[in-house]
Amino acid sequence: MPGISQFRTLTDGGGLISYGPNLPDLYHRLGAYLSRVLQGARPADLPIERPVKFELVVNLKAAKSLQVTIPATLIANADDLQ
Repeated sequence: MPGISQFRTLTDGGGLISYGPNLPDLYHRLGAYLSRVLQGARPADLPIERPVKFELVVNLKAAKSLQVTIPATLIANADDLQ
């Protein structure tokens, strides 16, 4: 069964495609946000932040085993191919 997810861990585990926020970047930004709270800023006064970096990962091995053709434009735009 082909799987598409928002998290890269699916494609790392054999899923077909993932498109979603780059989690290491989110964790890095969380550190800056937490630093502001620890310096005395009230969490209620801080703006809600949204992800900035997104990544598209295509698992070509899974596509081949499922006999699925991935369009060349999708492969060209992928951040990582597995």
